[in-house]
Amino acid sequence: MATTKNKKQYQLDSGWIDVSVPLDNGMVCWPGDPALEIAKIHDMKSGDGDNLTHISMCAHTGTHMDSPLHFIKSGKSIDKMPIKAAIGKARVIEISDKECITVEEIRPQRIRKGDRILFKTNNSRKKWNKKPFMKKFVHLSTEAAQFLAERKVQTIGIDYLSIGGYEGNVTDIHNIILKAGIWVIEGLNLSNIKPGGYKLICLPIKISGADGAPCRALIHPV
Repeated sequence: MATTKNKKQYQLDSGWIDVSVPLDNGMVCWPGDPALEIAKIHDMKSGDGDNLTHISMCAHTGTHMDSPLHFIKSGKSIDKMPIKAAIGKARVIEISDKECITVEEIRPQRIRKGDRILFKTNNSRKKWNKKPFMKKFVHLSTEAAQFLAERKVQTIGIDYLSIGGYEGNVTDIHNIILKAGIWVIEGLNLSNIKPGGYKLICLPIKISGADGAPCRALIHPV
């Protein structure tokens, strides 16, 4: 059975484990994306009759999902995501390579058509959401992306803001994966999650015509 090392920090009362990062002012964003801004426009501490929060952010902030429309002009938008893409059995696969996810490392995992795969990499050790943007983070190699596309997996997730490398193969990777109809979860927190089988629930906000959306990702050991 897959478990966590620190249940107190991650495990909810129901046994579900929250693997998304909290949205906070000042948190890391992809360079060039608008910064997250959370502000109270009504505040009961200041005498208002209620609390009311205003949020301004990019759809790809924190833990989020990419839809094919993110890089594919005629691709599906996030509100068209099939529910089965983000609810069901999933596997956490731990990656030892500190530069990229390679075919050599994932080939022995017997990845099959329809799989939902969450990649735990060295990124998870860095508490990345509380630090400045990392130009060097573990991402998919072009060959690994092609391998996953050929296997016709359903969903992949990774523990940083992109499946592709910064100033590297970011466009190629997204094109390969999204053209293959694979749905993408980025910005996961897998720091204390062990590899193995889980149930996954990860639902993006339903934004009409959007190329992505923030989401809350939960897993449950099986």
